Amino acid sequence: MSNKPIFVATHPRACSTAFERVFMTRRDSLQCIHEPFGDAFYYGPERLGSRYEDDEEARLASGFSQSTFKTVFDRIERESTEGKRVFIKDIIHYLVPPNGKPASIAPSLLKLKRGIGTSEHVNGQSNGHANGVNGANGAAVNGVSVHGESSRQKAPYPYDTEAEPGNPTVVPTELLSKFHFTFLIRDPHYSIPSYYRCTIPPLDEVTGFYNFSPSEAGYDEVRRVFDYLRQVNIVGPRMAAAGGSANGISHSAASNGVNGHHSKKGGIEICVVDADEMLDNPAEMIEGYCKSVGIPYDPELLTWDTKEDHEFARAAFEKWKGFHNDAIESKGLEARCHPKEFKSEEEFDAEWRQKYGEKGAKIIRETVDRNMADYHYLKQFALKV
Repeated sequence: MSNKPIFVATHPRACSTAFERVFMTRRDSLQCIHEPFGDAFYYGPERLGSRYEDDEEARLASGFSQSTFKTVFDRIERESTEGKRVFIKDIIHYLVPPNGKPASIAPSLLKLKRGIGTSEHVNGQSNGHANGVNGANGAAVNGVSVHGESSRQKAPYPYDTEAEPGNPTVVPTELLSKFHFTFLIRDPHYSIPSYYRCTIPPLDEVTGFYNFSPSEAGYDEVRRVFDYLRQVNIVGPRMAAAGGSANGISHSAASNGVNGHHSKKGGIEICVVDADEMLDNPAEMIEGYCKSVGIPYDPELLTWDTKEDHEFARAAFEKWKGFHNDAIESKGLEARCHPKEFKSEEEFDAEWRQKYGEKGAKIIRETVDRNMADYHYLKQFALKV
């Protein structure tokens, strides 16, 4: 039986924060950690993202300029000792080099220790504190110590480290295997324009994201990580939900209902949630998800409207300002009144031109088209209710 930390792997604007709020209602039994890996991806000495590469001031102002991938895992390990099961929701491309670049292991994760993180020494150096407070661990990136920002003249990636065959992430497979991975996806026709809106005026002044980067759409990375975890039997082959089929593979019923189900090969069953199906049938989808991961289902999971609920969410979502306003102001997860209406591609284009102009609509269209194949591939594995 698995009591592994749950890792909801997703892409931007997948209704994932609303999904996360469901499980924030279980503060007595779940330790929720909101998008921790963006600290290392955008700001730290092992950063993979280029958004702040030429803006050292922004990296320093973030408070996470010393966050490495190891310090994030160390934080997760510490929070795992609170007597609760850890529940992480994060953007999976934070663990993957952008634009299909080959991955090699993050310098701070070169040597694994027991448990989730690496709380002992790594590469002969003592680790620092987690998530932005003296967070470097003494490993090197491009031959330069990750203690401090250094005088490095080039971006940290690619690292001068070895790769693991087939692994698309900068995290060792042994460490990935410590987590119970599930996946959340959404039709790019909705996620991409939503993300684009966060990177243009007036919202960009709040989010601090002043340009739209198609490489941050995230579908390619979700698919590659999903396939790799299946390949190495960390997830699958068994699929969540009773009945139905996907890609010719029969769904198998039943979960142990306690700590999440394992397949016969030892992997945790495949659990992919499609956001639109969740918005149409929230109770059924959340119940099916809970069954798959071993969380007791209660209809009260779908409601959060106490002062404590809202204060907890605001504190958790504070560092990504402007991205989570709807989830912060929400009071629960309710089925939408009307099913999502069908729109033709021409109708989508017209809507985007009206909202974002010709240039914006063109960027959105190109990005949507680029990601549809990955979305459709993942959707065939989606949880059915």
